[in-house]
Amino acid sequence: MPTDVYGALANPVRRQLLHALLDGPRAVNDLAGRFELSRPAVSEHLQVLRQAGLVREEPRGRQRYYHLVADPLAEVSRWLHPFEHYWRGRLTALGELLDATAPPAPQNQDPR
Repeated sequence: MPTDVYGALANPVRRQLLHALLDGPRAVNDLAGRFELSRPAVSEHLQVLRQAGLVREEPRGRQRYYHLVADPLAEVSRWLHPFEHYWRGRLTALGELLDATAPPAPQNQDPR
């Protein structure tokens, strides 16, 4: 049964796995070494990502390499786009508030 993309992205470990694949394919052992989880637990997360179509598995000898498949993320981007204006405005307002309430930066007396 396929997993939906949103359900797959709901878990922070799965988001971190996708981030680790941004630079290219990685062996499952390499991915598992990035977490304080057992290899089988990481494999389960990878299976969810595979079912959602976010990664593909490539067997190479005794190793399994995982590749990022970014196409399903376009759906997420389209869904989030209308909210971008809202969050951009909120973050701008927060930045302005923080700038207004921040203590002045210390002046360096020595120009060296």
